[in-house]
Amino acid sequence: MFSSIQLTRNIAHLSPRTKKNGRLQLQKFLQSHGFASEASFETKPYKLHKLESGPSTHVSVTKEDALVIYRQMNTIRRIETAAGNLYKEKIVRGFCHLYSGQEACAVGMRSAMRKQDSIISAYRVHGWTYLMGVPVLGVLAELTGRKSGCARGKGGSMHMYCKNFYGGNGIVGAQGPLGTGVAFASQYKEEGGVCFTLYGDGAANQGQLFEAYNIAKLMNIPVIYVCENNGYGMGTSAERSSASTNYYTRGDYIPGIWVDGMDVLAVREAAKFAIEYATSGKGPLILETVTYRYSGHSMSDPGTSYRTRDEVQVVRQTRDPITSFKEKIINTELATPDELKAIDAEIKKEVDAANKTAKEDTEITMEEIAGDVYSNTLEPTIRNITPWNPLTHKRVGPALNLK
Repeated sequence: MFSSIQLTRNIAHLSPRTKKNGRLQLQKFLQSHGFASEASFETKPYKLHKLESGPSTHVSVTKEDALVIYRQMNTIRRIETAAGNLYKEKIVRGFCHLYSGQEACAVGMRSAMRKQDSIISAYRVHGWTYLMGVPVLGVLAELTGRKSGCARGKGGSMHMYCKNFYGGNGIVGAQGPLGTGVAFASQYKEEGGVCFTLYGDGAANQGQLFEAYNIAKLMNIPVIYVCENNGYGMGTSAERSSASTNYYTRGDYIPGIWVDGMDVLAVREAAKFAIEYATSGKGPLILETVTYRYSGHSMSDPGTSYRTRDEVQVVRQTRDPITSFKEKIINTELATPDELKAIDAEIKKEVDAANKTAKEDTEITMEEIAGDVYSNTLEPTIRNITPWNPLTHKRVGPALNLK
């Protein structure tokens, strides 16, 4: 007899028609064993700006989707734990920004995205890289600078990319205009996609963001700006850095929605609403997902000089996105504690194995150091540190987002 977890995992890789039949089998299996196949919940009320109506506060989730969401959030949490340990071991060099505590934001949006939709963010993107299709090893090996990394170890923590994922961007706020451009390309080519353009409360005061707002609204570009408000821009609280902390209203003439960013289903519902709005010809929309990061701004920031340890602990105990979602699906009998423990064990095994390989894997050779700088280079060589010792361009992999 298959377990419900095995059925769910098998269904995920089937064709749409077969998948539908698989879901029916799963529902029958669950009903015959006394489990719910779907559950509904109420979210916190959304706050609206220049909108007559917003996303529904009544949200539903199937068992299949609930287990996927649980797996994704837990995988991100464990990836970030591994990343933090690798940094402390001095295996990860340079910057390292962890996403622990904010998992519901990424997973909620990803759950709503379609194949034609894109995403661009700042530099807290290990979780997004995994969600967009890079294996756990591809994330951790990129952090350690090894060839199994998604950018062959040349991008590191802040510069990971894959299909429809335009990366981490190290320049604060620069992803605002870039994401607007990605959405404009989709509009121009009539592809029907949106671009989720993420930035933090610290970047919300960047002038280039307001320039992007302006052109997006003038041309009704289908871009969804998402302010992931985790309360602190580096070491400065939102209240000390922003004259207005209602970031969902900061677009002025662009409608906005305030969302509980610790509730994955609320984020998913808001993201679905935003996609429908932006692709209906109405143009850009702003989402403010109110969330919290457990770590400092980066690994070099202890995160305790501008907030107390008690503050962090209270959020962990009362608002943690994974714990709260786990309680919901157990209380509604969408899953049993044993099922979730089995998923936890699988995730641990996967991340531990990837972590081991990321440490042992080799770096690329010097012959590849200038690889894939251009998709179509016009010159055979690329300038090195010194102009009289040029590097030879080499094509290593495909340009995933070249259309």
